[in-house]
Amino acid sequence: MADTALEGIRVLDLTTHIAGPHCTKLLADYGADVIKIEKPCTGDSARSIGPFHGDDPHPEKSGIFLHLNTNKRSVTLDLSRREGREIARRLSERVDIVVENFVPGVMAELGIDYVLLSKLNPRLIMTSISEFGQTGPYREFRASEITSYAMGGPMNVNGHPAREPLKLGGNVANYHAGSVGAYSTMLALYTAEEDGQGQHVDVSIYETQAGFRDRRVIFLTAYAYTGEIMERSEPGTRLGTGTRPCADGYVNINAVGDRFRDMCRMIGYSELADDPRFSTQAARMEPDASEAFDEYYLPWLMEHTMRDAVAIAQEHHLLAGAINTVEDLVQEPHFRERGFWEEIDHPYTGPVTYTGRPFIMSETPRPQARRAPLLGEHTTDVLCGELGYSQHDVVLLREQGVV
Repeated sequence: MADTALEGIRVLDLTTHIAGPHCTKLLADYGADVIKIEKPCTGDSARSIGPFHGDDPHPEKSGIFLHLNTNKRSVTLDLSRREGREIARRLSERVDIVVENFVPGVMAELGIDYVLLSKLNPRLIMTSISEFGQTGPYREFRASEITSYAMGGPMNVNGHPAREPLKLGGNVANYHAGSVGAYSTMLALYTAEEDGQGQHVDVSIYETQAGFRDRRVIFLTAYAYTGEIMERSEPGTRLGTGTRPCADGYVNINAVGDRFRDMCRMIGYSELADDPRFSTQAARMEPDASEAFDEYYLPWLMEHTMRDAVAIAQEHHLLAGAINTVEDLVQEPHFRERGFWEEIDHPYTGPVTYTGRPFIMSETPRPQARRAPLLGEHTTDVLCGELGYSQHDVVLLREQGVV
């Protein structure tokens, strides 16, 4: 039995930024041997994206890069040079998977597209992750995170109704597309192992957003069945549910419907469940009902910490959760007991805590994480150890700017 889920699977990673590297990270984290190709001197564009360890903008200290490239090997290669493209072609003959995220058409211009590489390696899986896919009227358009999020919709339901729509923070669209890329690549690999035939996997970030579970599917289904288009709603709180402050932060406790009586008992005012202001669902929906109930509810919350309030609410059969900060998550005992966090040492940052595996496999555990590679750290090992170049050859290629 293999020690890791993807032991023996080899990947040539031609991606940069977030979506593509996240795809290959998921493969690398579960045992695939991922050879990451980077531009000489500058490397992956993610190396210039903060936050930086110690707030020092150094290409080996980018938090985004270090997180997205654990367990990979780095080879510098200039694909604009004939010699660089030849090395890429030779490597593609020795791998199971190639992942790229160039603008559609660039791989063909370089002479390393799926049509050519599949002739050299018929079992090859090539996964292309692009903004709008390899075909269609938008195929050559450029996009940013907010563009993908907005066009994939419905960003139009986020934010205050009197203001512009808002995007959720971070790189939601790109990370989600990377996950879809890893999933689809594994489906294609499974098929190739069955019939010996590779294929080209076309992942459109735009389309992954249209089908994303961040409320999009719900709203699309609502429109398909009723023609209803959701709108941004007025901010406000509902009685017995939603986010409220407590002694050391915020909690979200849900006590709608029949659970409202449990909440009244929890805060020591059981009689409120029969108070005409709150005794029916219609009464609890009145505009002033939430403010009136909070006169009893908020003092109770301010006497309890997040963890205590959540624990007590759950004892009363209420759905409840703390509004965790990033620091809270790192200290979260549930994550720590499950071994979610990993401490990885790096010559430029020292030991740093990283997020761990997104799922656990009982029989094929995830291997011990290796740090992200230094720029070009494995160039000599790969060219000499796998392609037969000599040390002198590598020196000449480096002097010529190929590697």
